[in-house]
Amino acid sequence: MTRKFRITGTILAVVALAGCSLMGEPDGGAGTGGGTSGEGQQGGVVRVVTHDSFALPEELIAAFETDTGYTVEQSAPGDGGALVNQLILTKDAPLGDVAYGVDNTFASRALTEDVFASYTSPALPASAEQYLVPGSDALTPVDIGDVCFNVDHEWFAEAGIAEPTTFEDLLEPEYANLTVVSNPATSSPGMAMLAATVGAFGEDGYAQYWAGMRENGLKVTSGWSDAYYVDFSGSEGQGDRPIVLSYSTSPAFEVGEGETQAPTGSLLETCFRQVEYAGVIEGAENPEGAQAWIDFMVGEQVQAALPESMYVYPVDDTIELPAAWVEFAPLSPSPFDVSPEEIAAGRDAWIQTWTETVID
Repeated sequence: MTRKFRITGTILAVVALAGCSLMGEPDGGAGTGGGTSGEGQQGGVVRVVTHDSFALPEELIAAFETDTGYTVEQSAPGDGGALVNQLILTKDAPLGDVAYGVDNTFASRALTEDVFASYTSPALPASAEQYLVPGSDALTPVDIGDVCFNVDHEWFAEAGIAEPTTFEDLLEPEYANLTVVSNPATSSPGMAMLAATVGAFGEDGYAQYWAGMRENGLKVTSGWSDAYYVDFSGSEGQGDRPIVLSYSTSPAFEVGEGETQAPTGSLLETCFRQVEYAGVIEGAENPEGAQAWIDFMVGEQVQAALPESMYVYPVDDTIELPAAWVEFAPLSPSPFDVSPEEIAAGRDAWIQTWTETVID
């Protein structure tokens, strides 16, 4: 998952408060997840590998280091899809101790390649159990979000064109040359949207849908950042495409300070529910530190910080969400559902068919 939006003064204040409150947690509480990570000062380095939009508040990471005695070193090889590719390519010489950002469209590939070691966090919230990967204890769910098409309200108002609402709408002539997406072979949002169309049109119909999108002037980028920040007209890049593949949370972070309306909106009939995981990397030099990091990620303070820092929903459903999310960042009431088993069985063939249909 990749998302980097404008952070307002209000958000920074919330982040600062989260950092301060973490330090005040009693031993065994939510300060480092409530699991084993706060027990003893182990010391040493924890190498954390993430996707390229990992953005937890520095105060929380500093508190983790203080509570545990570990020093955190971070690296980010790319989008969620690139992250999985790199973890597989380097599994004989692991990039780090723990990885965060593998999502449910790429999880089975990582598990098949034995990238992750078994670990069940004692800090896992009960509400997160529904997102566990069936048949595996190697990945811990951390957050969820909906990948959906987004539109630029102002562009459509000025053009005098009704906004689309469904997948089928995007095939209509009035929306020609208006849509940009990221490539599912290299982007986890792109893969999520490909899975959504499999859910919407079935194994026999998704390729025909994408063929129609290509004929209607679809643009493809390698990653989400280029699509959203360069080509999309509704964000800071002010590109020429008013329809972009993004997240249901994106509009909330386009609302300027003092504004009461979002300049963009999500098409909630085009969504796929994405789950992001953390896992101890097989062959980690510091597996205990990796486990402590996972406990930290599912602990109360990190879960509370996720909406404002990484624009995703926590898996802990007891966390109170920011007020703006209720109005501007709703989850889809009926996202397209494709099971992990279906994704595992079909992903490579879907990507190959998509590439042949859209790119070649």
